[in-house]
Amino acid sequence: MSAVKNVIKDNYNMMLLKDYLREAIKDAGFSHAEISKTPVGTRVALHVTRPGIVIGRKGSGIRALTDKLALDFGLKNPQISVVEIEKPELAPSVMCNRMASHLERGTAFRRATMWTLKQIMEGGAMGVQITISGKLRGDRSAFEKHTQGILPRAGHHAEVVVDEDIAHVKTAMGLIGVRIRIARKERLIPEFEMRADKTKKVKQEQKTDSPKKIKVEEIEVEGSKIEVVKVEGKEDTAKSESERIALEAKKMEHIETLEEEEAKLK
Repeated sequence: MSAVKNVIKDNYNMMLLKDYLREAIKDAGFSHAEISKTPVGTRVALHVTRPGIVIGRKGSGIRALTDKLALDFGLKNPQISVVEIEKPELAPSVMCNRMASHLERGTAFRRATMWTLKQIMEGGAMGVQITISGKLRGDRSAFEKHTQGILPRAGHHAEVVVDEDIAHVKTAMGLIGVRIRIARKERLIPEFEMRADKTKKVKQEQKTDSPKKIKVEEIEVEGSKIEVVKVEGKEDTAKSESERIALEAKKMEHIETLEEEEAKLK
């Protein structure tokens, strides 16, 4: 029973740690954390969209985060490395947080859903499914599913190709849950490869795909080295996730929802 209790305790601590990181470095676009134990200490790799926010000025953010992980979560000698996400639109946790932020700002849930669907499919996903549930329009709880593209539903292929994440939003009406499932093309199994005109496919890849370089930097903070993995060639005007949410909210105003289309037809 002691081994079972230890496993349950470790999983519970990892859940608390993930919830803390989701809130603490929310503005950096936190996706997930990879934790591994080494003879020297505990290695923590944080996957975010904006590494500079996590590091902070002169490493102040890293120092505070290291102390927090060591004192409150009991990690022995945590060694933090920051990894920049190459395609944030294909990370379900990042898109869940963005959609949750839009709902917190008071954006209509269908408008936010349509915008998120559009961003994910334009990011190069094979398929996406967004499920939103809770008190959406009235006192009774309801749920809606919106799907676009090709998304395996069950079986081994779905486990390999599809990533998913869940986020919860507190609104004036009550708690709303958001679940996003994304199918990625690069994980397709050979026998289920999507066939298309090869000449057209090659031409599109030459036009759209630009080579992206991955750069690894080491920053010294009080004698300890921190690895920062950056993706070069990315253009993003927003300096933080909150600023990006504000910019997206302005663009989202031009999207017509189903209610607005029905009102025009009447």
